[in-house]
Amino acid sequence: MNFFDLNIENKLKRSIELAEFKTPTPIQKQSIPISLKGKDVLGTAQTGTGKTLAFTIPMLNKLLKDKQAMALIICPTRELATQVMETVLKLNIREIGIGNALLIGGESMQKQLRQLNKRARIIVGTPGRINDHIERKSLNLSKVNYLVLDETDRMLDMGFTPQIEVILKFIPKDHQTLLFSATLPENILKISQKYLNNPERVSVGSLSTPIEKIKQETFQITADKKYHELINQLVERSGSILVFVKTKHGADKIVKRLKYDGHKADAIHGNLRQSKRDRVIRGFRNGNSRILIATDVAARGLDIPVIKHVINYDLPQVPEDYIHRIGRTGRAGKDGSALTFLTNNDRSMWRSIQKLIDPDLKVKEEARPNNQKSKKFSKKNKFKKKFKNKFSNNKLSKKKKFKKFENKGNKRKFKNRKRPKNFKFKKNKKK
Repeated sequence: MNFFDLNIENKLKRSIELAEFKTPTPIQKQSIPISLKGKDVLGTAQTGTGKTLAFTIPMLNKLLKDKQAMALIICPTRELATQVMETVLKLNIREIGIGNALLIGGESMQKQLRQLNKRARIIVGTPGRINDHIERKSLNLSKVNYLVLDETDRMLDMGFTPQIEVILKFIPKDHQTLLFSATLPENILKISQKYLNNPERVSVGSLSTPIEKIKQETFQITADKKYHELINQLVERSGSILVFVKTKHGADKIVKRLKYDGHKADAIHGNLRQSKRDRVIRGFRNGNSRILIATDVAARGLDIPVIKHVINYDLPQVPEDYIHRIGRTGRAGKDGSALTFLTNNDRSMWRSIQKLIDPDLKVKEEARPNNQKSKKFSKKNKFKKKFKNKFSNNKLSKKKKFKKFENKGNKRKFKNRKRPKNFKFKKNKKK
């Protein structure tokens, strides 16, 4: 099967050809024909397998056929929403010319209002900003008949459930819904039962297994030597590198040190303005900066084909995020590598990650260095017990022998102990 075999408008076939999309990925082969029939889809696939195009092609085809229809795509982060819009614009050529609006935080509200006023029929945005426009009555969703919830598991993790429910109240009941997710926890199944109408289940690959072409490595290290080993890895590896850290402060700190050491690096995290985020991602894509230090805000949705290596400087807070982190490399069938730094404090989280990847894996606990100390201590205790039993009969004599002092009136006299040469008792002065 290829894209020209699909039952879609000729205009859309030409735009697919111009965008150089040639062979559909497994998730696209399965979900696009179902979506074209107007059925709801519950799709799960590993990150980097082409889910965005899987819902973009049926959406454009529907909007070409129905000139009054609207489509709404909800994404968890600004970065993912921006990249979804980029894919839409690749296919939305002049010949198609459907109005669109990108509604995300950190960008000018006036710019977004201008886009909405130009009869935008494709709305891509994050839950917070979409709600802002609904409250301002600048966004009318009464004609939406094509709804996409992208990276739904991430949206629920970020606490967007109430906002999504508010948005869905303004959408007509008679609409088509496509729910895509990289993982499928119980809360996703509950939402699908509530909002999807007899959805077709589409699944490609294991939900908790990283892409096979990604070479995974670990490096045992102490926390104080992490930065020096990071420098070694940056020197040894060629190509662009994405480094994940735990905190925003940590990301900025490492970038500062790397620049001081002569490396081209940038940071991306939640504290940056949208314009700064876009500039950083654009610079990384263009090769202006070889190293990108990121928090988990970049773990989902960042579709940058040039990333050759991912380094987990710190482990993620949630095991599932490990899959999404290393999924930034090995995109679209290319090879990639992922290196993870492990300290003694990471054992519990690493064990959880390994169990997620392979539930049947029995993780053998490594011998801790503290165990040796505890063994020595226990031997010492045994010796003490033996010693105690052996000399228990001489208890009274020992007490007399090692008795330090005894009181005789107001004076204290030491027994069985040599006094220093210049030793003098302090006498209480009479007032």
